[in-house]
Amino acid sequence: MSSSGAPPAYNETLVPFTAGDGFKCSLLHVTGDAAPAKGPVILVHGAGVRSNIFRAPVETNIVDALVAAGYDVWLEDWRASIDLRPSQWTLDQAALFDHPSAVETVLRETGAPSAQAIIHCQGSTSFMMGLTAGLLPGVRTVVSNAVSLHTDIPRLADAKMRLLLFAAAKEFPYLNPQWGLSAPNLRAKAINAWVRLTHHECNNMVCRLASFTYGLGFPTLWEHANLNAATHDWLKQEFGAVPQSFFRQMSASVGRGALVSVSGDPRLPAWFGDIVPQTDARLVFIAGELNRCFLPESQQRTFELFEAQRPGRQELHRIPKYAHLDIFMGKDAWRDTFPIMLAGLDFDN
Repeated sequence: MSSSGAPPAYNETLVPFTAGDGFKCSLLHVTGDAAPAKGPVILVHGAGVRSNIFRAPVETNIVDALVAAGYDVWLEDWRASIDLRPSQWTLDQAALFDHPSAVETVLRETGAPSAQAIIHCQGSTSFMMGLTAGLLPGVRTVVSNAVSLHTDIPRLADAKMRLLLFAAAKEFPYLNPQWGLSAPNLRAKAINAWVRLTHHECNNMVCRLASFTYGLGFPTLWEHANLNAATHDWLKQEFGAVPQSFFRQMSASVGRGALVSVSGDPRLPAWFGDIVPQTDARLVFIAGELNRCFLPESQQRTFELFEAQRPGRQELHRIPKYAHLDIFMGKDAWRDTFPIMLAGLDFDN
């Protein structure tokens, strides 16, 4: 936000694009008053949220920081976005169809020879699947938060995902933290009652439902101390339905220790745990030490895999006192985490 407390004024243009399989997605192009001095950077959100997740009501969010640094900012809403048509999506579909089309659209619209990307959670896993499979040749730098190819989660979270989520797959084709505001049926009300019984970390039921949905923490996705009151209230509108198709793929991946593809498409490896990356892109891996959704060892393992094959083309930053989404939404992220992201992008500018 500006010193007056009002959000900065930007020029914003919605650019629809069609994924390779026909799914309708979109990009939001954000620029300041001055023409961008640097090339395009694409921000890719996680599961069951939307690109607006990068625009928390803090003094300076990541979009503000990128625009101020001279970047041409593009916010991608891929098929996991709650602003798009709900579907039983998979990471394979995003890797094969959404992210390649998004990058192609940005390069066509800007005339730039290449783009950079900041990717988060399941936006990161699916983007990294496409990148390492050689499907994103137009990307030269990637900043990945929380998880990329390896899938280490707390053991009890794995058990909960298998026992609680899949046991209810027929009754709950989607899980939705919005049930904390309005439960549409008795089954959703039963989930609400369970969360009220087991989660006592705050009075925000969407926050508590998000913790139930994505892990085993209290909370799971952030440290409450890192959020200002406005952000904690704002996040009520930023979480929505997540399909069981995603949880099935993630459970299989956790069981193998790294991402597995489920489509059988020959363009994707069956398992990404020992992949030889088909990319020269520079990679910056970020992990919050307190992450209870994906343990920081997830990023550590992927970094080590890449570093063994192409020394010096990647960095790893394990950030104390941060968890998962507070890497972007934290009130002090402008000071604690954004400089790491900007330095990673600036290396190739």
